[in-house]
Amino acid sequence: MADESAVQAERKAATLVEPDLSFVRELKEAGGDTLKKCFQCATCSVVCELAPEEKPYPRKEMIYSQWGLKDRLVNSVDVWLCHYCNDCSAHCPRGARPGDTLRAIRAVSFRHFAFPNFMGKIVGEAKYWPIMLAIPVVVLLLGIAVAGGHIPEGAVEYRDLFPLLLVDVIFLAVTFLAIGSLGFGVWNFIQGIHANAVREGYAEDKPLGFDYLKSLISVIPTILLHNKFKLCITNRDRYLSHLLVFLGFVGLFIVTNIGFIGIYGGPFIGINTSFLAPPYSFANPIKLFALLVGIGLLVGILLVIANRLKPKDAESTISYLDWSLIIAVLATVSTGLLTWIGRVANLGTVAYGIYFLHLVSVFYIIAYLPYSKLAHIIYRTVAMGYAAHIDRPFGVEVAAAAPVVAAPEPAAPAEEPAAEEPAAEAEPAEEKAEDPAEVEEEKPAEEEEEKKE
Repeated sequence: MADESAVQAERKAATLVEPDLSFVRELKEAGGDTLKKCFQCATCSVVCELAPEEKPYPRKEMIYSQWGLKDRLVNSVDVWLCHYCNDCSAHCPRGARPGDTLRAIRAVSFRHFAFPNFMGKIVGEAKYWPIMLAIPVVVLLLGIAVAGGHIPEGAVEYRDLFPLLLVDVIFLAVTFLAIGSLGFGVWNFIQGIHANAVREGYAEDKPLGFDYLKSLISVIPTILLHNKFKLCITNRDRYLSHLLVFLGFVGLFIVTNIGFIGIYGGPFIGINTSFLAPPYSFANPIKLFALLVGIGLLVGILLVIANRLKPKDAESTISYLDWSLIIAVLATVSTGLLTWIGRVANLGTVAYGIYFLHLVSVFYIIAYLPYSKLAHIIYRTVAMGYAAHIDRPFGVEVAAAAPVVAAPEPAAPAEEPAAEEPAAEAEPAEEKAEDPAEVEEEKPAEEEEEKKE
């Protein structure tokens, strides 16, 4: 009995909340400007097809956001299981747009884990955009100056303007810096969500090992096929556009690596790989594949723009982070296709100008990937792998997870008659279990009305 009393006392103990007001402001600036409208009705958690039965989102995330609980939110795996379907926002009776708040939390999250940290701030604010754009322009202009600094005459050959080896050295350096920064941020992120899951009772307090890697591999088909988008209702049209953009990036990554192997791989592999080296003829299967995925990426990003601009049932804000990435992707894929046309049509100075803009766009995307919305592909994959590792559901077809440690409810003595209390209304079967902040709000006015009745 003493132990049971201690458990009850611990449950009723007040929780000290230290709100981070600067974090609340940051969420509002990132697109969660309506989070204060939420009054915890739980409609959002009920209508979400992805939210699990146990501690569903986004209700608890909304009150955490109002309270400024940054540590809980940036280290939450649930935030990354949300696919921004906006079903929650469409049904919200107060117009709080929970989907926008979770999207803002994700944007703040990978900026929080960014290394170096100041880069997250620079990439996340529009006033720094001229500086961000000036960096690749200056670096590439210096590279052209080193190569001779003049427009070549005759047939268009981009390597005559900018030697291929020099281009590759610059972009390899940028790529390795981006990978290092992204790896550092993701490592801190996975440690953070693991510690948070342990605190909430969904994971054991032990280091992640090979089992997590197996779980991570298991979600790759879901990531590749974008299966979870099919559960959306309000924004289901995002499925095709996001799939095309994702597969477009994957395809162009494959083509780039094939070309790199073709140019430099021979001595390492021990065979002649020149047949894989660019430039490719139009009939070359590599060129045809590159054109196919490039056109797919272009169509995908145009659909993204169209979907963002058309009226929605749940009106959502479009943040600077959204548009900066959309414009960068559109510039990259369009200049890439025009670069090929410029070479084939031998457009001279115009072709070289387009080629330079293409290099600037690619540099921009790679260099700022760890701090832009493009990083959410990696963070979401890691988070979904961790959710699978701890059996945290992220779709209606998955069984509900149960906490690792759950204190049993004390059983009422059989000999004592139950106290007469007003009968509680049965909770609808489709509603999910609610535990928004492990703190119950007292409603004295409602209790007084019940007593009067």
